[in-house]
Amino acid sequence: MDGGGREFVQHIPRLRRYARALTGDRARADDLVQDTLERALIKFHLWRPGTDLRAWLFAIMHNVFINQLRSQPAGVSAGLDDDEISMAVRPTQSDWLEVRDLQAAVLRLPEEQREVLLLVALEQMTYEETSGVLGIPMGTVMSRLSRARERLRALLADGAGHAALKLVK
Repeated sequence: MDGGGREFVQHIPRLRRYARALTGDRARADDLVQDTLERALIKFHLWRPGTDLRAWLFAIMHNVFINQLRSQPAGVSAGLDDDEISMAVRPTQSDWLEVRDLQAAVLRLPEEQREVLLLVALEQMTYEETSGVLGIPMGTVMSRLSRARERLRALLADGAGHAALKLVK
């Protein structure tokens, strides 16, 4: 594995961000990244030099995540961290609430739509790269992305996560 470990290191922040967005839980995301890197190190001999290492790692993460979902008993879902999101810039309460609402809405998307949305929007992968990572046709990537965006707009317009306020006189 000549130099492979060093190449992996540069992708860890993106892997962590994607894992966190997929799982909605810091501990589960860290476990997912660790499982992904472990599998990548074991299977490094299968990586073809000259191909996109980032896309290969994301494909491994996708497969590990799907395998973990399949191994969970039906009806089991994980909650969000108590300290969901730490803002990197001007931490005002309204910004944090908007990010929390967006995260809650993204987590309510179906898995296949969420994966495509996160890879294209958050990780800035092309449709072709996303197609390769998820192992689906490019047309499916585009339709899932379109449905995810529509659903996300609807969830945010409905005020996902907002409690109804009563008018007090």
